[in-house]
Parts: sequence; structure tokens; C-alpha cells
Amino acid sequence: MAAVRAASAELGFAEAAPAWRLRSEQFPSKLYAPLPGRADAFHRGLFLFCCREPPCCAGLRVFRNQLPRKNDFYPYEPPSEDPPLEAGASVCLQLKSGAHLCRVCGCLGPKTCSRCHKAYYCSREHQTLDWRLGHKQACTQSGNLDNTVPDHSFLFPEFEIVIETEDEITPEDVEKEDESEVIGSMGEVPEEELDSMAKHESREDKIFQKFKTKIAQEPEQILRYGRGIAPLWVSGENIPQEQDVPDCPCGAKRIFEFQVMPQLLNYLKADSLGRSVDWGVLAVFTCAESCRLGAGYTEEFVWKQEIADVP
Repeated sequence: MAAVRAASAELGFAEAAPAWRLRSEQFPSKLYAPLPGRADAFHRGLFLFCCREPPCCAGLRVFRNQLPRKNDFYPYEPPSEDPPLEAGASVCLQLKSGAHLCRVCGCLGPKTCSRCHKAYYCSREHQTLDWRLGHKQACTQSGNLDNTVPDHSFLFPEFEIVIETEDEITPEDVEKEDESEVIGSMGEVPEEELDSMAKHESREDKIFQKFKTKIAQEPEQILRYGRGIAPLWVSGENIPQEQDVPDCPCGAKRIFEFQVMPQLLNYLKADSLGRSVDWGVLAVFTCAESCRLGAGYTEEFVWKQEIADVP
């Protein structure tokens, strides 16, 4: 299992009309997860989207695509590593060739401003938003209008992703954690009551305790990756059974690949209770065979688990 935490500058979770994208090759559009030994999956990406608004939170979508090393889209050799953008620098969403991109969300922008013909948009709504927040004044001005993107407070902030191999938790670690909690409460609760509580410890308590003990090693981790292993659940409620995870259209079973942790909400500035997207765990399941797609995309499966009220 790899524990992934945010550091600074390029984690990216860009909201796309209105959704967010997770990328990890430079991280902000996709989780880059190639499969060793698979020539057809040298480039393999997982894209996770969800609506930012609470009424639409059920609209979680995850897509996979994969390509061999020699393909029509990426060079055979990796590009040079350029230094990151300076703090506060504008993001360039205008491609030098090919399709035009929306100035607000970065999606395909087939619509254009009828006055300057330099600003492109995916929809009338995003054109209206950009007009109200600055394009009205800049429309007729010359300059790099087509290369810079104003801050609409629409995209999620971007950070760098740091990936580290997770250390195994020993039974001694769990025992020490349990002991510290008991000691901390001994002065307030009678010993007889503590014994009674220990005997009646629920499955929910044990699952939540395991979650806390695991993430204590990396409290700020935002993502956990481990293809084919068991996810780390935050609650004993709403854990999917085998029949709850649909098979891939190719006929193969889907297996767990990675999970998004609740700590990410703080980085995305989307942790306003009742007013923004919320989750306990987002668990992503992908085709066990990682079936061949050509140059296309296929939808995979994501399971959302809320944080239960644990006494």
C-alpha cells in the first residue's frame, strides 16, 4: 500500500463543469498507474470526477484509459522535467495546436467570444461567468488573452503529490494505541465501566480504531494505493459486498485499486459541512484484467462511504 499525501504545487484537482479531476503523473488530471509487465498498459490513467455540490454527490464517476509505450499521443521517451510554475503564476489552458479549451474549466471549448474571438468556452454558463469576472474589461485588449486563465475560484487548488510506501503496523502499535486511549480516560470513568465497555466493543468501534491506527502513521495522507488489496474503511456501515461491485463490461471482476481519504477535503477547500461534497472514503474498483481499450476510455466503479457517528 502506498500512502499519498499532498505537499505543494501540483496535486491538481481541477473542477470540470462542475467536477474535479485527479491526476498523478504530474498530478491534477489523472492517477498515473501503469501495470508492470503489461506492454499495452505502459501509459495507464484513472480519472475521478464528482460534483462539488451536495445534492449531486451521488454523481461520482471514474474512467480508465491505457496505451502502449509507442502510441500516437505520447513520445516514446519521457519529457524533460521542467521546474514548477512560480507561486501565483497563471495556468495555461490554451493548447498551441488542436482543440481549444474552456477558459473556466479546461474542458473542450467549441464556443468562442463573438467580440475578440480569442476566448473559448465549453458552455454559455462559463462564458457568462468569465465575462462577469473580468473578460468584459479585457475583451478588446491585446496581449496574452488566449494563453492565460483568470482566477474564477472555480477550479480546485493544485498541490504536489508525494508517494511513499506505507509501513506495516505491528500488533504492538495497535496495543499501544488502545492503551493510550484507556489511560487518557481512566481519571474520568470508573474502572468497572471501562471493563464493561471493552467487553461490548462493537464491530464499528474496531473498524474505526483500525482506520485511526493506520492513518496515524501519515495523518495527512490523501490517497492510498494498493491494487488488489483490501481497502481501509472508516466505518462498519455501507461496506460493499462482492455483488455490489459490478463486473467490467469485458466480463472480468473488478478489484480494489485505490481510495481517496477525507483529508483531501481540507486541501480542496471543500470541507464546509452540508454545503460541499463530503465523504469518508472513496474506494475505486477497476477491471482485474485491465482490459484493452485502444485509444478509448472505459468507466470503472467508485464506492462512497460516509463517516458514521462513532460514540
